[in-house]
Amino acid sequence: MNKIDLDGRCAVVTGGAQGFGRAITERFVASGAKVAIWDFDQPLAEQTARAIGEDVIAIKTDVTDPTAVDAARDQTLGAFGKIDILVNNAGITGANKPVWETDLDDWRRVMRINLEGPFICCKAIVPTMIGQKYGRIVNIASIAGKEGNPNAAHYSSSKAGLIALTKSLGKELAQHDILVNAVTPAAAKTAIFDQMTQAHIDFMLSKIPKARFVQVEELASMVAWLASEDCAFSTGAVFDISGGRATY
Repeated sequence: MNKIDLDGRCAVVTGGAQGFGRAITERFVASGAKVAIWDFDQPLAEQTARAIGEDVIAIKTDVTDPTAVDAARDQTLGAFGKIDILVNNAGITGANKPVWETDLDDWRRVMRINLEGPFICCKAIVPTMIGQKYGRIVNIASIAGKEGNPNAAHYSSSKAGLIALTKSLGKELAQHDILVNAVTPAAAKTAIFDQMTQAHIDFMLSKIPKARFVQVEELASMVAWLASEDCAFSTGAVFDISGGRATY
């Protein structure tokens, strides 16, 4: 893999215990960073941290709870002394149903985790980054946020909202050397597939010109660059990694 310099940087990766989050954590550590995994599944997060090495800590965090996020921030600052990078990765898909059959509680749960969670994490960490006069925020959105997947309106809407949050916050922080960008991956074969019907998985694959799902390591490579000093002029931007599916 290409060398990306994150030496001395300290990162938070939400949902870092598995899937995209674990791959991002592994790539960050390989690039010289220390990482705090914020995950609701504490045992799995601790297992992942032990497997990756001493530069990773695990903190149980509910990203929808501002008090819990503030506590996780303070614990991370106590361990590392700073937070240079935030990756908002934690997310769920919700049930695959058309809009008129989607349960309101399911809609709200997807929105709370996928959209309110990143807002709460940014709200908690951005003041620290402003004080440091440096930061990189990477939001893990989805191609669904650009195109809208049928039978996944809540998921698609949450990711579209995350793209808009990225653009707004990027403009607000442009003068502080704090860059905010989003990535829009196609689906990957991770645990999130367990929340989807096979018909929905087949639909997503049929839309990808490369005729395969993205690999978690491929996404991690893009995120590592966006989290580095080499990414110095792109902010409020959306970086596609959909295997050719995206049309804009």
